[in-house]
Amino acid sequence: MTVVDHPAPDDRAEPVAPDVPAVDDDTVLRRGMALLWRSVREHPVPFAVSVVGATVFAVMTVASTVVLGRVTDELVVPGLADDRGPGTFGDVEAGTVLLVTGAVVVVALARAMGVIARRFFCAVTTFRMGATWRGRLAERYLAAPLRFHTRRPAGELMAHADDDAVKAIEFINPAPFSMSAFVIGAVAFARLVAVDWVIALVAITVFPALLVMNRAYTARVEAPAARGQARYGDMAAVAHESFDGALVVKVLGLGDHEEARFARATDALRQERVRVGELRAWFEPGLNALPNLGSVIVLGLGAWRLSTGDLTEGGIVEALALFAVLATPMRVMGYLLQSMPPSVVAADRLDGVLEVDDDERHPARGTATLPAGPLGVEARDLSFAHDPEAPVLEDVSLSIRPGEVVALTGATAGGKTSLCLCLAGLLEPTGGAVALGGVDVRDLAPDQLPSSVGFVFQETFLFADTVEANVRAGLGRDEVGDDEVARALALARADGFVTALPEGLGSVLGERGVTLSGGQRQRLALARALVRRPRLLVLDDATSAIDPVVEAEILGGLGRALDTTTVVVAHRVSTIRLADRVVFLDGGRVAAVGPHDQLLATVPAYAALVEVYEGEGM
Repeated sequence: MTVVDHPAPDDRAEPVAPDVPAVDDDTVLRRGMALLWRSVREHPVPFAVSVVGATVFAVMTVASTVVLGRVTDELVVPGLADDRGPGTFGDVEAGTVLLVTGAVVVVALARAMGVIARRFFCAVTTFRMGATWRGRLAERYLAAPLRFHTRRPAGELMAHADDDAVKAIEFINPAPFSMSAFVIGAVAFARLVAVDWVIALVAITVFPALLVMNRAYTARVEAPAARGQARYGDMAAVAHESFDGALVVKVLGLGDHEEARFARATDALRQERVRVGELRAWFEPGLNALPNLGSVIVLGLGAWRLSTGDLTEGGIVEALALFAVLATPMRVMGYLLQSMPPSVVAADRLDGVLEVDDDERHPARGTATLPAGPLGVEARDLSFAHDPEAPVLEDVSLSIRPGEVVALTGATAGGKTSLCLCLAGLLEPTGGAVALGGVDVRDLAPDQLPSSVGFVFQETFLFADTVEANVRAGLGRDEVGDDEVARALALARADGFVTALPEGLGSVLGERGVTLSGGQRQRLALARALVRRPRLLVLDDATSAIDPVVEAEILGGLGRALDTTTVVVAHRVSTIRLADRVVFLDGGRVAAVGPHDQLLATVPAYAALVEVYEGEGM
C-alpha cells in the first residue's frame, strides 16, 4: 500500500503569502485598462448601453445646473423682489414658469433614465463577467490533469472561484460612469468658463490635485492588496484542510491546534486588509475635502464677482452646482482607481490558474482514438518524479497483453500508485512514454481515456447523493440502463447491502459515503467503474477493505464477465495468485516480472515480501 508521509500536525508550516513588490501606478492603470477591455470584449452590448446611459446622465447633470441658474435668475430672484405678496409670480410670465418647470421635469426624467440604464446594464456586465470567470475556472479545474490538483490546495482553488472572481469584476461597476466623467468634465468646465472665467481658474487648480492624490493612492495600495488576496487563499486552504480532516482532528484532539492555525492565517489576512484600510483612511478624507474647500473658495469669489456686477445670483448658484458636478467625476475616477489594484491582482491570480504550463497539460491532448476490445498497455523507459531530486519511477519498461490480469506488488512507497496513474493516462510522465492499444497516450483525444479506462482507488470517494447517482456518476439511462447498473453492482458484490439499505438504490449517502463501511464504499466505487465497461481496469489496492473471500469472488467474477485488461495493485497473496503475471517493483524500478510461483522461487526479495504478507495475514 502506498503511504503518503504527512508531517506531524505541529510541524506543518503555516502558509505564507509571497511578498509583492510595489508596482508603478502607470503599470497598474495600464493593466487595469487592459482588464477592462477584456471584460468589454466578452460582453460588449450591455456595457455599451451602460456607457450610453452614463453619458446621458452626464449631459443631463450639466444641463440641470443650467436650469438651476435659469430658475434662480428668472423665477427666484424676481419672485423675492416682488412686493405683491406670497403666492404671486409678480412680473414673471406664466409661460416662463411653465417653460422652466418643464425643463426641470425633462432634465430630471432624462437624468433618471440615464442612471437606470447605467446601473442596470453595468450590473448585467458585471454578473456576466463573473459567470465567465467562474465558468473558465470550472473548465480548467475539470480538464486539468491530476498533477495540477496535487500542486494546489483545494482551499486555494475555492478562493479563486470565490473571492478572486468577485474582486476581478468589482472595478467594472464604476467604469461606465468613469468613462462618462470625461464628458461631464469637458462640458461642465466649458460651461463654468462661460459662467465666469475667474471661478474656472479654481477648478484648474483643485481637480488636477485630486487626480495626483488618486494616482498616489493607487501606487501604494497594490502591494498590500495583492498580499491580502494571497493570504485569503492561505486562510481558505487552512479552513478546508481542517474541515476535510475533521475525523483526524477529532481523534487526535487537535481542535485547539487547528483553531490556532486558523487564527494565525486570519490574523495575517487581517493585517494586510487593515493596511489597505489605513491607506484609504489617509487618502479618502483628502479626496473629499478638496472639492469642499474649492466650493468655499467659489462662494467667496462669487460674492466678490456679484458685487462688481460681473456675475448674477443665478451665475453663483450655477457655478457652485458646476463645481459639485466637476467633483463627481473626480470621485468616480478615484473610486475606479481605488478598486483597480485589487481587481488587477485578482485577475492575475486567476490568469495564473487558467494558464496551462507545459508540465500541467493533460497527458491525452491529441485526436487519436483507441482500438476496440481489451487494451494492451506498454510503458517505455518510463520515469516520474514530483521532485526532480527524488524520482518515484525510473526507466520502467513494461508490456501488458490485451485481456491479461497483472498484479503490481512491492514495498510501501515503491511507486505502484504512480505507475498505475501513468499507465491510466492520469499523470504525465517526466520521461519515457505510455501506449494504450498501441497508441501513445499523448496522441489520444482527451475523451478517450474516461470512456475506456476504469480506475478504482484505495481511498474511495463517494458523492453525497443516492447510491444510483454514485454508480451512474453522470451517465443517463439512455447511456446506461437499469439492468447494467444491477449487473455492475452484482459483479462488485454490492447488490446485497444496497438492497438492504432503507431506500435501496435511492438511499442518499453521507458526504464521502461516511454512512457506509470501508468495504462497502470500495464495492460501490468498483461498481461505478464497471458500469462503464472499461477496456482497461486499474485497481489500486481497491479491495483492501473487503473480506478476502468476497475479494476472490469479485476478482474471479471480473475475469469471467468482463472483456478487459486488468492491473491490480495487490498486497494479499490470495489476490496475487489470481493474476496471470506479477510485476515486482523495487525502489521505483521493475525488479522482476513473471508468474507468482516463478518469482517466489527465483527472486529472494519477492519471496521475502510475500513472507511478510503471509505473516501479516494478507
